[in-house]
Amino acid sequence: MLGLGLLGGAGAGVWINHDPAAPTPTAAEARRRDFALARGLWHSTPVDTLFPATLHGKGLGPGGAERTWTRIGVAPAGDCREAFDPLLAKVLRPAGCVKLLRATYADATSSAVTTVGLLVTKAEAPTMRKLHNRWISERLGSRGDLMPRPVAFPGTVADGFGDRQRASWTVAVAADLPVVVYAVSGFADGREIAVPQPAASAVSAGATTAPAQAGLGHEADALADAVADRARRAAGSLTATPTGGSG
Repeated sequence: MLGLGLLGGAGAGVWINHDPAAPTPTAAEARRRDFALARGLWHSTPVDTLFPATLHGKGLGPGGAERTWTRIGVAPAGDCREAFDPLLAKVLRPAGCVKLLRATYADATSSAVTTVGLLVTKAEAPTMRKLHNRWISERLGSRGDLMPRPVAFPGTVADGFGDRQRASWTVAVAADLPVVVYAVSGFADGREIAVPQPAASAVSAGATTAPAQAGLGHEADALADAVADRARRAAGSLTATPTGGSG
């Protein structure tokens, strides 16, 4: 499942101060600094670092199968308008939206397509923790009216990837970084899915729905995990950057 515990772990950051006369920051000050620095990952990190042209997943498919995904396209960095179903947009509103980054991938057989999103939020640590806790405690990730929307790319296998083609999805709110990561998957042939299934259910043993049998829950989970890990490392590099003089 989506490993934003890892992503959140980067939020602690490292405060490096080379001026021995400078006061030691409080924990709250360090968190505010790290959040401010981490928000810069959207313009400080190359797109190929967050969304590489090819991603490999060992043992991440159904039954532990290996997976390879090819990037179809990257959407321009933008705001969050029209990116989420209305109720999901309402739930995420307290976090705010600095920038939304999105890319769509196809699996090796070009039978599945998945959009991965990285939302950089305006919220500080207390708000992110509150939203994270609400997301978990209320099990909002299982609600079919709280889904992200895909990004289609004309002239590709994701040409017809729209709201009605969504088959499985996952959303994770980081507790200790200003970040939300999500992924939504579907069939590349454009077929409509009457009842999408959350990835957490689609990857469970014995799941027999079409999204589960096709491994679309695994697609969403694996790609979201991959981007979450890359965002974690990018944020960690930013928050570990030395500040102050060299003396």
